Amino acid sequence: MAFSGLEDAAAIEAEGPWDSRDLPRTTWEMLSRTAERVPDRPAVTFQMFADPKAPAETLSWAELQGRVAQTANLFRSLGVGESDTVAYLLPNCTEVVLTYLGGQVAGIVNPINPLLEAGQIAGILRETKAKVLVTLKAFPRTDVARKAAEAVAQAPDVQAVLEVDLLRYLTGVKKLIVPLIRPKTPVRHKARVLDFHREIARQPRSLSFADTGADRVAAYFHTGGTTGLPKLAQHRYRGLIYNGWLGQRLLFTEKDTMICPLPMFHVFAAVVCMGASLASGAQILFPTPQGYRGEGVMDNFWKLVERHRVTFVITVPTAISALMQRPVNADISSLQLAFSGSAPLPVELFNRFEKAAGLRIIEGYGLTEATCLVSVNPPDGQRKIGSVGLPFPYTKLRIIDPATQRDCGPDEVGEICVSSPGVWGGHVYTDAERNRELFYPGEDGQPAWLRTGDLGRRDADGYLWITGRAKDIIIRGGHNIDPAMIEEAMLKHPAVAMAGAIGQPDAHAGEVPCVYVELVQGASVTPEELIAHARTHVQERAAHPRHVEILPELPKTAVGKIFKPDLRKLAIRRVYNEALAAADVAAEVAEVVEDRKLGLVAHLRRTGTVSDDDVQRALGAYTRPWSWSG
Repeated sequence: MAFSGLEDAAAIEAEGPWDSRDLPRTTWEMLSRTAERVPDRPAVTFQMFADPKAPAETLSWAELQGRVAQTANLFRSLGVGESDTVAYLLPNCTEVVLTYLGGQVAGIVNPINPLLEAGQIAGILRETKAKVLVTLKAFPRTDVARKAAEAVAQAPDVQAVLEVDLLRYLTGVKKLIVPLIRPKTPVRHKARVLDFHREIARQPRSLSFADTGADRVAAYFHTGGTTGLPKLAQHRYRGLIYNGWLGQRLLFTEKDTMICPLPMFHVFAAVVCMGASLASGAQILFPTPQGYRGEGVMDNFWKLVERHRVTFVITVPTAISALMQRPVNADISSLQLAFSGSAPLPVELFNRFEKAAGLRIIEGYGLTEATCLVSVNPPDGQRKIGSVGLPFPYTKLRIIDPATQRDCGPDEVGEICVSSPGVWGGHVYTDAERNRELFYPGEDGQPAWLRTGDLGRRDADGYLWITGRAKDIIIRGGHNIDPAMIEEAMLKHPAVAMAGAIGQPDAHAGEVPCVYVELVQGASVTPEELIAHARTHVQERAAHPRHVEILPELPKTAVGKIFKPDLRKLAIRRVYNEALAAADVAAEVAEVVEDRKLGLVAHLRRTGTVSDDDVQRALGAYTRPWSWSG
């Protein structure tokens, strides 16, 4: 059945309750069903380099099943049981897929962002009590091995480190040179260090232990989005199967190929894309270890589409913006759709992309806490540009006024709340304290409705519109301003590629709007011109930005979201330094750090003789706290 609207979703649900469907109950069962159905079809392809003629490694579904069995068997031989954690700190490669799937089959898999600092990585390893860490062997131009070694030294539960050597993907002169320039990584931990491929080669290609078939926690994903420090979300098989089933039922078949240049530590790539591939048999292509950030990926993107006859593009707004600065220089007639997620797609960028690529975009919405997928513009129905579409089958939405806890009416903005097979009432985070205020109760009084922290509305046709993050709202003198309004207006300027609006500290209004922009390559414009543009295009006078700043590149997460904590830090530093200078106080902001209890705190250093009273005189009217550095 196609998915063209709410009627189709209702018809699918009328086939029977979710729990009565004849579906796999575990990751191993889902993989086994697909491998049995289409054993010789391509499953996973990884290409080390972006050159369209570079070598690519492809595993069929039968081969993938055998390799996953070996990987899961290895983890069990290292003492990993169903309640134990296998963590990985890896870029995209074939091994990351084996670890992600094998970790779920053997125990609980925990993907970790390689861009985190060693201390943060260690904190995650300690919280999950990870027994095994899969990571890179030291390799040129990456510090992953060094950070892994430092983190394991601070994580006493890690008993074994399995190293993946990217050397096996190299050929010719590069394969000879890398061993000569490979960086040295001092090992100061007591965990066993083993070679990933050497160890799995010793394991049988069929599962050596019983797959219980019962629902359980199978993955931990750390999340902090763009508004806070990482938290650990728990994903059960139930939610992982649901996400895979949605891709198989509504979008993909074994004849499709999706290009996924997103990192496998994030739910968009792992839960949504890998899950849909696993359930449907569609081939999934990972170009370069860094995905969209990989050298040459943007320049060669359309040629990679042509080479692999890609049918679906998986993308995010920042990648779309970068692609719009390059010509479509290949035969992309195989393409059917582009699926954009991770962050709301600005309308202006949406229109630019469709016009340039001649490709239909569908925008969706999901979040880690819900085991991801929530809604989508129906592939076979009406798209409402700027919305994130209709809820998926078996997903229910409520828009709730946080102040009164009443349900909002059509087009009334409130907090988006979700109930679905992917939502685990009362148990989202490993830290029970974090779950206390995360749910509204259902009819039985039990936690049922996940509070997403996203603000939105549903129109008269049921389409969902994201209006901002609850924590992103700019509160100017008690007046709420949606930053998306400012960002959309700035993107109407032809020189602006990306925009991030925040509230900067203000001594009188608490916050006033401020916007940081990244320009289109080769464009030139002044902040004064952008301020004038904003006054023309931001309809609400209170939302006119007080400050516009052009950055060479906006700070972003690894999946392309604008990382607003860094923008807030820039604004606090600038505003507080200006206030200190204006009051002739001999101090300056050394750094702005995030405190778990206080939020962003300005750490000051003395540049002369100064007292606390002097600083209080300069900064006392601002709401963000300060302290002395060191």
